[in-house]
Amino acid sequence: MNKDLSNVVDNRVSLIRMYDSLNGERQTNVYNYTKQQYNEQNKIIPMTVKNEVELYGAVSAGTGEYLLDNTPELVPYEGVVPEHDYAVIVNGVSMRPLFEDKQIIFVKKTFEARSGQVVIAYYDNQAYVKKYVNDEKGARFVSLNKSYDDMPIDETHETQIIGVVVL
Repeated sequence: MNKDLSNVVDNRVSLIRMYDSLNGERQTNVYNYTKQQYNEQNKIIPMTVKNEVELYGAVSAGTGEYLLDNTPELVPYEGVVPEHDYAVIVNGVSMRPLFEDKQIIFVKKTFEARSGQVVIAYYDNQAYVKKYVNDEKGARFVSLNKSYDDMPIDETHETQIIGVVVL
């Protein structure tokens, strides 16, 4: 194999290993950047897709919300709708820069999550969108906006994870 081809193969193997070692959110970022670069290189202009999604209420990126009881509202949505179990709207700014106030997010139902995943959770009977962290400091829900305090997961609070955010 010539030297140039050998370098290309080594770079691909190295890239795949690095990609595989990233968490899901960072893998998504790499994919999105790669897709953008590919589209620019090939002069592909993505078209805005208009959809409607069933919105099952709001989750707080701040002070807490009540989710609707299986009575969705059909709302317009511009963009690709990922595979999901339900959609909610974000109220508040505690998850900036990842999510903006009034942004629609898509969720897969689950009652468990890995540390580092962004989840929808009930915390003292209010619905939140937060990053779930479980490390040497203990389990807690974390806001990305550092103006907000962590929410400890302990015996003094009723908590339940009800989904993992997919977008």
